[in-house]
Amino acid sequence: MNRIKTLQDLFKRYRRPGDLYFAVFFLMFSLVLMWSLPGQNTWVSNTKLFAQPAFWPYAAVCTMVFFGILHVISALCSPALPGRWAEMWIWVKSVEYAGWFMAYVLTVPQLGYLPSTVLFTVILTFRLGYRTAKMLLAAAAFGCAVVLIFKTCLQVKVPGGAIYELLPPEMRSFMLTYF
Repeated sequence: MNRIKTLQDLFKRYRRPGDLYFAVFFLMFSLVLMWSLPGQNTWVSNTKLFAQPAFWPYAAVCTMVFFGILHVISALCSPALPGRWAEMWIWVKSVEYAGWFMAYVLTVPQLGYLPSTVLFTVILTFRLGYRTAKMLLAAAAFGCAVVLIFKTCLQVKVPGGAIYELLPPEMRSFMLTYF
């Protein structure tokens, strides 16, 4: 069991090799938000400060900028850690999955929720290295289960696919409602 002996032990933190890059990115993101605040919020005359529509967004973003500056200073004052670029490469590789999600979002209105979900669960399972027939069938079954739970049971509104227009009217209505 790890015991904290001093305040220094309490505030000691493990630093990742990409800490400096993350700190700089976070500060830049915060500054962009701060730059866009005037166009997104309004200050209303004859209103108390804490009731202003713009007060809390300004307070939150200014706090983000302040702590972003502190994070950058902390990262710059700390000794350099080896492997910064390796850590950055891991972050860049994770963006691939945002691309897969965007492709899925663009596919659903064309193919429909059921075919798109099954297709992408199988593709992503294959992409992750699970290439046996058993795993691919399990992925397809999982995709079907997701559709049944969300669209059929929970009645989540998902746009129908353009491909459903090719079905006979009775089947199209059924597919649009439940799949």
